[in-house]
Amino acid sequence: MTVDVHTLPNGLRIVTEHMPGLKSASIGVWVTAGGRHEREDQNGIAHFLEHMAFKGTTTRTALQIAEAIEDVGGYINAYTSREMTAYYARVLEDDVALALDVISDIVLNPVFDPREIEVERHVILQEIGQAHDTPDDIIFDWLQEAAYPEQPMGRTILGPAQRVRGFAREDLAGFVGERYGPEQMIVAAAGAVDHDAICKAAEAMFGHLAQRESPNVEPAVFRGGEMRRARDLEQVHFTLGLEIPGYRDPDLYTSQIYANVLGGGMSSRLFQEAREVRGLCYSIFAQAGTYADSGLLTIYAGTGAEEIEELAALTIDEMRRAGEDISPEEVARARAQMKAGLLMGLESASSRAERIARLLAIWGRVPTLDETVERIDAVTTGDVRAFAAQLAARGQAAMALYGPIDRAPALEALARRLAA
Repeated sequence: MTVDVHTLPNGLRIVTEHMPGLKSASIGVWVTAGGRHEREDQNGIAHFLEHMAFKGTTTRTALQIAEAIEDVGGYINAYTSREMTAYYARVLEDDVALALDVISDIVLNPVFDPREIEVERHVILQEIGQAHDTPDDIIFDWLQEAAYPEQPMGRTILGPAQRVRGFAREDLAGFVGERYGPEQMIVAAAGAVDHDAICKAAEAMFGHLAQRESPNVEPAVFRGGEMRRARDLEQVHFTLGLEIPGYRDPDLYTSQIYANVLGGGMSSRLFQEAREVRGLCYSIFAQAGTYADSGLLTIYAGTGAEEIEELAALTIDEMRRAGEDISPEEVARARAQMKAGLLMGLESASSRAERIARLLAIWGRVPTLDETVERIDAVTTGDVRAFAAQLAARGQAAMALYGPIDRAPALEALARRLAA
């Protein structure tokens, strides 16, 4: 498989990966404009803009957008994250040019019909309401806010309802004008694709865009803190967050292996001790999320009101113990799980397109799979123990709790226990 990269004179990047034997392809536009790129008064607008992309352009109605892709058996969708917004389609190889034409149309030529804005406003408000009615969903937004308070990285991607109610056509067009320059866009495709043909098509569609200065991005500063929301629920939803390196840091893979050992699967320390040995919870896990300049180790568990105190203490004790006795066998297992997850996840064209777009945005190049595997294999047991000990000694954390929380310990007490 071959990855090819080309940059247009205006700064727009094109990256493709040909996958022999496939008869389909995934193609899209990834824009480095997500939740963290919003001002406070814009919070939620990147996600709103994603919704509006499918609601009509200067050449296609909303129905025509859907029909253009579905008439050839394809699939089109989009998503918004804290650092990126993506618009992509999966089609057969003969329809790659059509898919790129539709996607370029929705990115470059949205009409922002006021009637459609009102329709999508109601849809997004329903989405916000649904998130608040889903404890094991909203709890992660609250943890993010506690970890990165009063800054873009800590704000919800959906935005607060009061902001969403006030967005107008001018706000959407303004965000596009600020953040959708050619240097912020990556055209990525994987599968049955021809690099030269995609470059030629992309230049015809995007080559006219004028270069513009990239706006500043407010740095993410982990501060920590706690957020507690009492509610009459069956369980306490407990999340703990600690800062870990961002994805450009040399310790990236060390932190991910540590998270895997701690709570990455059924054999992990937290799952075995909290669920299998003590029966304190049904669900518990740890995961490492990374950004350009920071990262967040997130631990989640759902437990009973009577068990939350013991569960929280156990979690802290397992984190402290990890710095002392993580074994070579645990590290080897975590490495194997990471590599298998990486390789299994890249068996589809959609996953490949996502990967090459994201890596190009991060590093300005696409590291080979062999290079990534080598970096994972280079992490030693000593590296993971040292990382775990350093994380515990720092004693700085964020916490979010939701449900019957009367017996839940304070973050200050847990932080002292972690650093002891």
